[in-house]
Formats: sequence, structure tokens, C-alpha cells
Amino acid sequence: MPERTSYDVVIVGGGHNGLVAAAYLARAGRTVLLLERLDHTGGAAVSARAFTGIDARLSRYSYLVSLLPPKIVRDLGLRFAVRKRTVSSYTPTVRAGRPTGLLVGAGADRTRASFAQLTGSAREYAAWEDFYGTTRRLAERVFPTLTEPLPTRAALRARVDDDATWHALFERPLGETIEAAFHDDLVRGVVLTDGLIGTFTTAHDPTLRQNRCFLYHVIGGGTGDWDVPLGGMGALADALADAARRAGAELVTGCPVTALATDGRTAEVTTEGHGTVAARHVLVNAAPRELARLLGDPAPPPAEGAQLKVNMLLTRLPRLRDPHTDPREAFSGTFHVDEGYAQLETAHREAAAGRLPSAPPSEIYCHSLTDPSILGADLVRRGYHTLTLFGLHAPARLFATDTAEAPAARDRLLAATLAQLDAHLAEPLADCLAEDADGRPCVEARSPLDLDRELGLPGGNIFHRELAFPHAEDTADLATAAARWGVATDHANVLLCGAGALRGGGVSGIPGHNAAMAVLEEG
Repeated sequence: MPERTSYDVVIVGGGHNGLVAAAYLARAGRTVLLLERLDHTGGAAVSARAFTGIDARLSRYSYLVSLLPPKIVRDLGLRFAVRKRTVSSYTPTVRAGRPTGLLVGAGADRTRASFAQLTGSAREYAAWEDFYGTTRRLAERVFPTLTEPLPTRAALRARVDDDATWHALFERPLGETIEAAFHDDLVRGVVLTDGLIGTFTTAHDPTLRQNRCFLYHVIGGGTGDWDVPLGGMGALADALADAARRAGAELVTGCPVTALATDGRTAEVTTEGHGTVAARHVLVNAAPRELARLLGDPAPPPAEGAQLKVNMLLTRLPRLRDPHTDPREAFSGTFHVDEGYAQLETAHREAAAGRLPSAPPSEIYCHSLTDPSILGADLVRRGYHTLTLFGLHAPARLFATDTAEAPAARDRLLAATLAQLDAHLAEPLADCLAEDADGRPCVEARSPLDLDRELGLPGGNIFHRELAFPHAEDTADLATAAARWGVATDHANVLLCGAGALRGGGVSGIPGHNAAMAVLEEG
């Protein structure tokens, strides 16, 4: 039960962004109530023992960290750390009838040699170094702006201070840039994947949704690195909840919010079973669709997720068909399956036509190679490992024709996806899967519809809605603090603090930080 009937701030939703906002505002002396419908906080940033009787805490939904600013970790005194992966990625393929692959990481010499072996020349590696040197410089300039008031388009362009890079990534389809920079289809595909994570689109989409997705995937931390959360993603949620409570915020779980009313100055938040509380400000750590529902407003245009999320536990890592690559190296970075440039475009075309892709693309990584602490000591001793798979081009429309049929469609896609992985292995993955206490294979799959049902992600969209470039238009009205911080809604005292805010998406805490800054700026 809430301890009071009135608060300075009520936060609807206890995901990581809501916890960030709660901690900042409580530290600033505001009375803060956070309401979460589930029996735990964390939202998509949680760890769970997914398999009966197995001592393995997997990052059930989100699983890597890139966009979380060190500033938030420092400001809130979080007991949380990440660890860098020694290998960035491995992409298996077949060339001249022989299994091989592209390994990126483990040192410049190793990467250069892998490019040369794959392509037969030094050109693609030089292009790779030039391209990612450009994105790193972009990251250094753009990432710090994400925790500052929202820049205008002109101001961000001036901050980037590179017209060629601006034009390539903010004004023309990403496919044009990739095709101009690289010749090899596999290399092109590895680059393109960062524009497709959770986004159903193509390399040449004229709306540039692939560019926006790509941008957020290459600017994290000012470096573009994707790091492993020590202790799993739940360690971040736990650290944030601890910080919020230490600061004096009140966190109430198992408390769904059913309605929200506001006159622009004060608001009332109605809960299921716990009455109504008043607030000066309400921060909504939920999708804009959920905000519309609470207000009784028409729903915004539908958003659609496009991914298959799979958690697995193995008794051992499988051997690869490529005899020159150690599975411990291949799976310690992002393991790309069927993500050549042409393969990605074919999979999109099939899914857009309403068919499950014939060769579903996916990326896989092994958390326990970098951080074995998520496994019990006995599992570590016996050589067990986790695998996390993220399937691309699996839009919600493929599962939504008949609700009763959705699990069967998910299972068909899962089987096809794992079959594509098997094509690159020297032994079937099924032979390596652990079994839970009931004798079932340790495989857990989630479709976009599952994510909608479990987390309230509209259509399973992990970004809550279409991503936007991290700037305001030059003609935008930025007269209010909420507008200046990119968290405004149609109501002056109701702010978005989740992934649906401008500069939202991913595990970042940025929308939570920015919503808190807007409240504090108003005084």
C-alpha cells in the first residue's frame, strides 16, 4: 500500500528507466511513489531462473549494455559493473566449398588476418577500419548529448562537425553508405545488422528507420561497445531499486495502474486495489499506447516488434564446422547466423509477404563465457554455458493471424532458426542442450506477442514506438522543460520516462534521467 495519498511525483511502471527517475528525484528531495503491476521491478532488464531446478540466472529479455551512460552509474552510486567482450563478432559462412568465417576482435592483427582469409584482399579490412573509425568519432560527439537538453537538428549537426558523416547517416538510406564502403556481401550484412535489431525494415527504406536504429547501436558509451552486465541484467535493476529506496523513493509492486486524470497542474493516479493517489507530476515508464489507455485517449498508430528472443542452457558449447575457430571465441562475441546482406533482404521480403523466413537470420552470444557468475558453481565446474539468441525479421504480423496459433508459429520459427544454426555446427545443438529437472530441453522462446503480453511492449516493439533521431526539429517549440528534455506529452505535468520518449530505446536509463531533469528544472 502507498504510505501517503499525495506525492510530488508518481511513476507508473517499474522498469529500469522508472527506477532511474525515482532515484534522481528522491535524491533531490521529492516525494516519489513508483507503481509496478508485476511482483518485481526491472521490466525488461531482469534476470530469472528460467528452467525448473536449474541454478542459472539468465537475462530473460534485454541482455547487453551499450547506451547506459557512466554518468548515471556515478550519479546514483550504483553497485553495478560491465565487462567488455574480447571478441566483437564471428560470422560463419562457406567459401569455395569450405566452412570458414569472419572473426572481428581478439586484436587488430587477428581481425586483419580474418578479413584477408575471407575476402582474399586487404581492401575490406581497410574499409572496415575507416567506417568504424567514422562511427566512433560520431559516437564521441553525439553520445554526451543524450543526457543534455535536446539539441535542435542544426545544433546536433554542428556538434557532429562532419558533413559527409551527417549526410551518410542522417540523410540517405544506410544501404547506400554500406554499398559504397564495402564490396563483400557478408561484410555488408554484418554492418547492416545494427540497423535491424528490433526494427522491421530494409537497407534502403526511404523513411530511414534503419539509420535511426543503426545510430543508437553504434554510439553507446561514446565508443559503440556492447558490454556484458556482470551478474546479468537483473543486477542493474537490483542496483537501481536499491539506489531509489536508499534515496527515499517508495516502490510498490503488484499494483497495476488503471487510470490517470490530469488538469495540467495536478494529477490523480488510480490503482487496482490500492485506491487513488494525487501527484504534481506523473512520469509514465510505459509505452505511449499504455499512456493513451490510462487517459482514455485514442490509441496511437500501432507499433510492431520484429524479433524472436531465445534463452538456452547447454552442457557444453557445440563444435563448429569451421575447424580453425574455437567455439569459445566464436560464441564470446556476437555469432551471426544467415546475416549476409542478400540473406537479410530476402528474409525481410518473405516476412513482409506474411511468410516465416526460409532462412531466419539471428545473432547469438554466450554470456557465461564473459561472466560465469550467472551460473551456479556446480554448473560452472561441469562446463555448462548459456546461449542467448535474438532473431531478426520476425514481425508480430507473422504470429497474430490467430491467437491460438501464435505459439505454433513461434515454435516453427524457433525450429527453423535453430536449424540454420545447426548448418554451421559440427554437431547438432540439440545434443548440447541441458535438461531441466523435469527432463525438458532448456530452451525458452519469446515472440513479439509474448513480449506484448508479458511486458506491455506494443506489438512486441522493444522501443515502444518508432525510434527518432536524437534531436528536435529546428522549428520545434522547446518552451517547456519537458519539451527541452524530449519527454513531453500532451499534458504539461505528465511526462514519458520510458523507451517511447525521444532518445529512448535500449537499456540506457536516459529517458528516466531526462524526465527527472525536466521535473527538477521546473522547480
